Amino acid sequence: MGPMIYKKKWPAVFFLTPAFLFMLIFLYYPFFQNIVNSFFEIRQLGAPAGDYVGFENYLKLVPGLSTTDPNMMTAIKNTLLLMLCTVVFQVGIALVLALLVDTVRRGSQVFRTLFFFPIVVSATALGLLFNLLLMTRGPVNQLIESLGGEAIIFREQFTFLTMAVPVIWQYVGFYFVILATGLNNISEDIREAAEIDGATGLRRVRYITLPLLRNVLITCLTLSITGSLKVFDMPWVMFPPYFSDAYLTGTYMYYQTFEKSNVDYAAAIAVFIVLLGVLLSQASKMIFREKDY
Repeated sequence: MGPMIYKKKWPAVFFLTPAFLFMLIFLYYPFFQNIVNSFFEIRQLGAPAGDYVGFENYLKLVPGLSTTDPNMMTAIKNTLLLMLCTVVFQVGIALVLALLVDTVRRGSQVFRTLFFFPIVVSATALGLLFNLLLMTRGPVNQLIESLGGEAIIFREQFTFLTMAVPVIWQYVGFYFVILATGLNNISEDIREAAEIDGATGLRRVRYITLPLLRNVLITCLTLSITGSLKVFDMPWVMFPPYFSDAYLTGTYMYYQTFEKSNVDYAAAIAVFIVLLGVLLSQASKMIFREKDY
């Protein structure tokens, strides 16, 4: 009975068709319609397309031209810098934590739960939490003043750092779980053989653990690169729309759509975000090729 299911293709088509139609209606059609909208003038959300403007919206995304949008250049710079920080710190800190927890024999599940906990909490709630912590008369500034320092206006003096630290902190646990799972899949026989050959401590990490964890690390790097392009809710909550120094590509696209009603320009930004994500993810796959062990 079992093999007959695989010989008959119509049951698979029957069950796959509803999912395909759902994606066609709610994913592919809006995506291609968004590309079309970026070439027409649309000054209100839900309004019909107006005059054809060609590549006018896309020229605002090209640096060095008279039509270049300086706020978009800031958003691109912040997004790329945040991407670098997520790759280095999110994955890096998660790797260190996973290696440390892997050496714990008892109570490792407690650490897994604690490190993963920020993912469970809403990003909006975390944004409000950090706003309260870093406000002018918040706990952090009160601690600084009690130590003899002066209060810091974090959002103005350390704009990018104030935005990046919560984002990095929230998703460290996500990559930690992936890397910890990868470490668990490394055979104990290999570890015992390494110890017999004298590879212990950092030497075992360098010559045994990291090479066997390569494919998992590549997955984490790809997810961190594409994920940094989708960061929106926490920065949007932490910074009001007029904070141009804190724009990311996602927040600036939302600002142009719902605050400025430049729907056509926001559509061009959305296309740019998709293209940037595809190019960077493909580049990461070419640079960090997976290996079979």
